Amino acid sequence: MTPKTMTPKTMTPKTMTPKSMTPKSMTPKSITPETGTEDVSATDERRDRKVREGTVVSSKMDKTVVVAQKRRVQHPLYKRYITLTKRYYVHDDKNECGVGDFVRIMETRPMSKLKRWRLLEIIEQAR
Repeated sequence: MTPKTMTPKTMTPKTMTPKSMTPKSMTPKSITPETGTEDVSATDERRDRKVREGTVVSSKMDKTVVVAQKRRVQHPLYKRYITLTKRYYVHDDKNECGVGDFVRIMETRPMSKLKRWRLLEIIEQAR
């Protein structure tokens, strides 16, 4: 009787290679029944990106704005509502945002040390 060898959870049982090292060509793709060809769309190639809405609180930098997203949550013990603010550094290529604008932003590749979001649209201009 041979002892069973323990393998980490990240190893696949057949090849004993880490799942992260599996080639992209081996991942399953959807095949359309009418043509029999592979259907590779843009959503299969990239993940869906996060989209947020918030107010511009600073536009002093060149091609960068700071967008604050506020949300209200209830305190678990005291049952009071607290306003939490999350600040995002957003790439604004045309320098078109001003302080007070309500904007929609999307997650993107890292553009600098802090910038990981880009401007999608200005929903409402500040007065």
